Amino acid sequence: MKIVCDKNMPFAAEAFGTLGEVVLKDGRQIAADDVRAAELLITRSTTRVNAGLLDGSAVRFYGSGVIGTDHIDIPYLTSRGIVWTGAPGCNAESVATYVTAALLWLGGRTGLTLEGRTLGVIGVGNVGRRVCAHARALGLRVLANDPPRQRDPSDAEAAAFVPLERVLEESDIITCHVPLTRQGPDATFHLLDAVRLARLRRGAILVNAARGPVVETDALLAALDSGQVAQAVIDCWEGEPTYRPELLARAALSTPHIAGHAYEGKVNGTAIVYRRACDFLGEPAAYPFTLPEPPRPLWRGDAAGRGDEAVLRELVLAVYDIEADSNRLAASCAADDAARAAAFDAQRSRYPMRREFASTRVQVAHASDALLAKIAGLGFRLV
Repeated sequence: MKIVCDKNMPFAAEAFGTLGEVVLKDGRQIAADDVRAAELLITRSTTRVNAGLLDGSAVRFYGSGVIGTDHIDIPYLTSRGIVWTGAPGCNAESVATYVTAALLWLGGRTGLTLEGRTLGVIGVGNVGRRVCAHARALGLRVLANDPPRQRDPSDAEAAAFVPLERVLEESDIITCHVPLTRQGPDATFHLLDAVRLARLRRGAILVNAARGPVVETDALLAALDSGQVAQAVIDCWEGEPTYRPELLARAALSTPHIAGHAYEGKVNGTAIVYRRACDFLGEPAAYPFTLPEPPRPLWRGDAAGRGDEAVLRELVLAVYDIEADSNRLAASCAADDAARAAAFDAQRSRYPMRREFASTRVQVAHASDALLAKIAGLGFRLV
């Protein structure tokens, strides 16, 4: 049985090799000829899975090792009887670590104290929940917005959610974690347009780690020019991998859609799809997904005479150097669209090992119980 896999999925060859003959291809380069004789197709979000790719193919199972589905023509798969699965929640913790690192880095750069500020979280699914948990560990007040969940009377947590307008008007920081949808009452395409950005508290910080078109680029540039938005952290871009260099120049942090690229998140995506493929084929899921030693297994610090946020900043940025990710993208920003897009994809596919906070054990001398609770709340393991 032929199985085509995105070569950027960790353990894809090893795990799916237990089920058949694996062919590895760059996800953005997978074409109809590659999958014509394949029975299983396994990718991430860079492969457009639709009739143009799959018509006339032998594919009967498709697995997407990411949480989003905007790259998948779901009605087409249904019409063809192709069983498919995503990997919901696989990189939720990874995105939360990205947002935490971004906010602590911004605090160090601008002098902003996070504790006591208000964070607005738009979209409270698997990712948004983890972002809220991290924010509360940092001492932020959280305003959450998720209309589909709020309409569900059985969702007790959603009873505390608030309207989008209140999130925009009361939040010091806004972070987006919604899927990209273009139709229906909860469409998110250009959810944050000029009208909604004008409702932000002046000088707000905006983080987009959802999908690029959730934020209207021209409107955001105008808001940055006017000071309506003081700082932007952009991980997802309209038109990526071809992105707007003028937005990169204005953003405080600019990264190539890697918020969810912590190693655990990518491995989780492969593992979820592998297990569901095994279920589909009636085979045992025998492959063990064993993670290597993290780059920073132990961090030691001293809290004597220091504020909690300073200690947390040092810890988090020692484990995840988000500025390095931003600097790499900035250094690769070519004037030519094709070169810029190629560099964007290359940085995603060759992304260095980054691990979630739980991979690092932490020892802090002279730490208060409150500080230790914050460290644990971010997912680190205290020793």
